Amino acid sequence: MPEFILLMHDDSTAEEQGWEPYLAKLRQEGCFDGGSAIGDGVCLRKSGAPGPLTAHLAGFIRVTANSLHHAKSLLIGNPVFEAGGTVEIHELPRTD
Repeated sequence: MPEFILLMHDDSTAEEQGWEPYLAKLRQEGCFDGGSAIGDGVCLRKSGAPGPLTAHLAGFIRVTANSLHHAKSLLIGNPVFEAGGTVEIHELPRTD
């Protein structure tokens, strides 16, 4: 089954609540494959100046879904999405 990563931005305007019920729903559906808040970081490269740090990312959730459409449906109840914030969805290509 395809894997996707949901990247939560820090642009929601309302108080985000409801993470426990949302994650419990994903677990119950067998879609949850981990996630975390994203803390401070740094960009590095072997030579030359690195690009800027992507400062607006606040967290991620890794899910399994049948399709991009299915992954989009998993946003229902996501506290960032429900509070009006942005969530990016990217498919994680298989390497095996």
